[in-house]
Order: sequence, then structure tokens, then C-alpha cells
Amino acid sequence: MKLHRRQLLAAATGAVLLPASRAQGLPDAARIFAGFAPGGTVDVTARRIADKMRDIVAKSVVVENRAGAGGQLALSALKSAPADGLTMVVTPMSMLGIYPHTYKKLPYDPAADFAAVSQAVRFDFGLAVGPMVPPTVRTLTEFVAWCKAHPGQANFGSPAAGSVPHFVAELFGRAAGIEFKHVPYRGTQPAIVDLMGGQLPSVSGPVGEFLQHLPTGKLRLLATSGARRSKFAPSVATYAEQGFKDIVFDEWFGLFVPAKTPAATVNTLSAAARKLLATQDVIDALAQMGLEANPSSPAELAALLKRDSDRWAPLIKTIGFTADS
Repeated sequence: MKLHRRQLLAAATGAVLLPASRAQGLPDAARIFAGFAPGGTVDVTARRIADKMRDIVAKSVVVENRAGAGGQLALSALKSAPADGLTMVVTPMSMLGIYPHTYKKLPYDPAADFAAVSQAVRFDFGLAVGPMVPPTVRTLTEFVAWCKAHPGQANFGSPAAGSVPHFVAELFGRAAGIEFKHVPYRGTQPAIVDLMGGQLPSVSGPVGEFLQHLPTGKLRLLATSGARRSKFAPSVATYAEQGFKDIVFDEWFGLFVPAKTPAATVNTLSAAARKLLATQDVIDALAQMGLEANPSSPAELAALLKRDSDRWAPLIKTIGFTADS
């Protein structure tokens, strides 16, 4: 089922159609795969995009959660989908830019099986400590001193082994000269529960995952990982500001389609995504999750993916992590 030519032109140019005209000739349904469970940041991002693409791409746009294998199931499903512009995926960078360096075999080829549409959001990571660490510890320097004084407790949790926040904390530990031991969890929130309960000293995860807990005082953000301070935690200094100049990382979610999708359709979907991600209600909704709307052209997203993949390849080799071990 192909997108109606007049609807493609309308989406690309921002033309307004009367409701009756808009519905006429549109496909009945399009879908967006999300590789993680409902309620998480990937799912929320996908649903915001789906809501705004309704009556532009199809009469209805639904989100299908294909959770499992760390996001791989959704990408496998996209690989097998028709290349008609009616099936998309919202995925974190890791599944396309990091997994090829940590898995010996993947069920998809990031370069050959998918076409970039638009970046959706970007976000920074944070390092938080809980009640196991004395309240006097407020900076990375103080935390490093505490870790050296308590080497048996110098642990950190992350949402998954092989995730970007896992690697960010690993690189911080190496730069700080501490043996920073990793405790993997199935998501950031379970790690935060143990953090606030005093079973874990620190957690590395997306900044947005910590925001709802900061007012309780049960955790403290020591650093964020962006090139500049997070707009969601502006009082917290970055790793670089605190002397760790090479710890500058963020991640993004992107919108992709099957590789053989016609270029004109890709460009039209990208134009629609860029327009909807610039609307204030979407920006505000994503900000509640610590996500910054950051749309792009297809070429910009493809270049960003290559850049990030090339950057992480030697770092992962240095860390020595493999998902198959």
C-alpha cells in the first residue's frame, strides 16, 4: 500500500487539507514499532510521533511494542516489513551503533537493512548516588575519594550490560583510577529502587530517569554526561566540568524505515517528523521524560549514526565488553 501522492506533498509542504479531503485516499493504518515495553521513554516517543502522524501518513497510526532482546525484535520486524512508508521504528542509537561492536551476530544489518528518516530526541546520562554514600559527597572528586576509601562498595548499577550508561560509568572509573564494579539491571528504575533503598551506592542512567526522584532527597545527581549542562538539571556540573574531559556522551532515538523505502517517501516522512517534533505540546511532553526533541534530515541522522558507531568501536574494544561472553 503506497502513500497517496497528494498526501505526501501536503505533509512535505505543510499544506492544510479539509478533513474530508484529508481522509480521502489515505491508507487505513500505519504502524510504528517500539522495541521496549509501554510507558518507557522509547514507547512515549513513538506514541507522540504516532499521534501527530495520524491523518498525514494514514487514517490511524498505531504503536506496536515488540519488546525483547534489548530492542532487537523491533528492528528484526522492521527488516521484514514492506518498504511502503507505512511501517517505521523508533529505536535508540545503541541497537544500530553499539550492538554491532558487542554482538558477534545480529539478526539485522544496521547499514543495509534500514533507511534513516529523522532523529527524534536526544538525552544525557547522569551519575547518581544514594543513602549508602554520605550526604557530604556532592562532587565526582568527593565520590572518587569515597570509592577509594571503600573499595568493596565501589559499585554502580545501569539499565543493562552493554548499554551506553554502563560504558559511560566504566570509562569514568578508568579515568578516575578506581575499580568501579558494574551491577546490571533490567532497566534504570529497578536500579534506582535499590539505590534509594541503600543496597547500591550509585547508578548511571538517563538523566530523565532520575528527575522524579530528586525532590525526595533520597538520591543526588553528581554529574551529567553532555557537552553542556542538562536543561533538565542545570545545577549539576558535567563530567567535563569536573575534570573528566573525555566523558562527553549523549544518546538519541531515531525514526527508521526499511531500506528499500523510496527516497521520496523517506523525505516526506522526515518532513512530517521534523514538523511535529517542533510543536510545543510534543516538546513539553517529551521534556517531562527528560527528552529533548531534536529532529533532523535523513542525511543528518545517517551521518550521526556513523559518527557515533565509529566513536564507540575503539572505546568498547578498550573496555573489553562482549554481549556473547
